[in-house]
Order: sequence, then structure tokens, then C-alpha cells
Amino acid sequence: MSSPLPDRQSRSSSALVVNPALFDPAAVAPDTRAVNAAIVKALGAVPDRWVFPMAMLRKLRLEGKGPFPLSPESPYAEVIEIDGPHGPVPLRILTPPEPARGVYLHIHGGGWCLGSARENDGLNHRFVERTGFAVVSVDYRLAPEAPYPAAPDDCEAAALWLLREGPARFGTDRFAIGGESAGANLSVATLLRLRDRHDLPPFRAANLNAGCYDLGLTPSARQWGEEPLVLNTRDINVFVGHYLREGGDIAIPDISPLHADLRGLPPALFTIGTRDALLDDTLFMAPRWLAAGNPAELAVYPGGCHVFIGFPGSLADQALARSHAFISAC
Repeated sequence: MSSPLPDRQSRSSSALVVNPALFDPAAVAPDTRAVNAAIVKALGAVPDRWVFPMAMLRKLRLEGKGPFPLSPESPYAEVIEIDGPHGPVPLRILTPPEPARGVYLHIHGGGWCLGSARENDGLNHRFVERTGFAVVSVDYRLAPEAPYPAAPDDCEAAALWLLREGPARFGTDRFAIGGESAGANLSVATLLRLRDRHDLPPFRAANLNAGCYDLGLTPSARQWGEEPLVLNTRDINVFVGHYLREGGDIAIPDISPLHADLRGLPPALFTIGTRDALLDDTLFMAPRWLAAGNPAELAVYPGGCHVFIGFPGSLADQALARSHAFISAC
């Protein structure tokens, strides 16, 4: 029998042991199946959305006319603007009524083309309520109007603002970072920029949900096909094409963090559903994170669609409870 590992190493290693039964279709709960079926039905009824300009799609979503409901506006929310390298960067700040236990820098998803901090009020309000953290959500510039490197430039500026202003504004220097899909990609890119450009390791934890970490497309993304379960292969290619409209090497870490030297990054929780086109991105990234010497946890949810935490159901409740606990403990 092998010798027991030290506690921290044991926790980090065991956290990446994944039960194959999680990938068995029989493991998918009935309410998860129902949620997925409703999503496919809703998106399948929409004409080819890519014939419309991204600006129009964004407007419809903010008016609550997209394929999914818009969450109510959080009473905790205020919007400020900070200076960025290419102009003002809006930040949507949700501050708890009690003194903040920490601050979570949130970077929203949407394929670098869609989405906004406002559209994440439901999840971010719940995050504030369950963790006691303030949330600073970045409204970075979007492609195709503002292609790479606009988004990571804005996120880097937001992170540096938080480091300068956060302790005085929020009364704490306990910072975490995270996001969903493209937001998880940008979260890792931001961590790498802080480390490599500024020699800063300010974040205690990273909460990474359904990230896209290789814009060359991992096998699960390439092989997904046409099923409109939130995100399909064509969608990913459209998003990448807009994001890299003015060029960019898909193998550089700033664009595809899976290819990065990941040493010196904070503990991370990687969350993914088994019915996500970006499944492989997380299954590949989590062990690379661990192999670089960073604590990592991998949470795999049977039948979960892309960013399933944004939809109702027991699966979302389980995943959100785990992520809230993870950040609260950082």
C-alpha cells in the first residue's frame, strides 16, 4: 500500500478523480432531461440567429426578448466606469448590505460577442446572498466591433482597478475571480496577465464554469454537431471568428489558456456538465492546472448543458452550492 499523501496534496489529487458513471445517460435526472429538452425546443424554433447583427441580438436580450427570460435587476447593483486602455470600462457592482466578506471579480460569458453584466444579475445576486461577497462584474468590449485583444485588455484593467481600489472601497483584500464560458477563458487570461505583466498573484481562488480554453476547438467541440443545446459547433466557430476578426494566434496563452504555463495560479474549481460541447476543455484544463502545482477541483454534473447553472433545476442548485462554498472558503 502506498504511503498517504499530505493533506493538501491528497485533497487536490482526489478532487480530480471522476466516476465514469457520471457520463452514463442513466445518471441524468428527469428534471435535467426536461430542462435540456426545453432548451433544444426553444432554440430550435429560432430562425438562424447568425443572420442578425450581434448588436441586434444584444439589444433583444437586454429587452428580455431573447430565447430565455431576463432575470430581475438586483437591488444591490450600481454601475460605475473606470479608465481602461482604450476608454471607459463599465463595472456592475453588487454590494451586500453587510460588510463584504470578500470581492468576486466576475467575467460574463457570451462567446466574446454577446452577454452583459446586467444579464447576470440573477446569478450574481444569489452569489452575494449566499457568500457575503461583493460582486464586480465587468462589461468588457465585445466582438466583432471590438475584437481581440479588447476583452482581455478591459478585464486586466478591471482586475488592476480592484487591486488598487478594492481594499478601501470594500474593506477587504480577499479577492476571487471567475466566470462562465468565454468568461472563464478571460478569467484565466487575466490571471496570466497579472502574473506575467505585473508579477501579481492577488486572487485567492478561481471559479471556472464551462470555459472555452482552446479556440482551436477540442474534440468535444468539433464533434458536437448541430444540436442547439445552448451551444453547438457552428456557434463556437462563429464566436471564434468574430473574436479573432483582426487576427491572433489561437495557440498563444492569452487566447487559448490551455496552452499556457499555468504555474503560480490560485486554487480553482472547474465546473462542467456532461452534455456540454465544451466538455473536453474542462476535462483537459483541470489536470493541467493540477500538474502545474495548483490545487484544483473538478465537478462534473450528469446531463448538464452548457452553463447549466443559468437554468432552473436541481443540477444548477447543486453546482451553485458547491461554487458558493468553494469561494466562501478561500
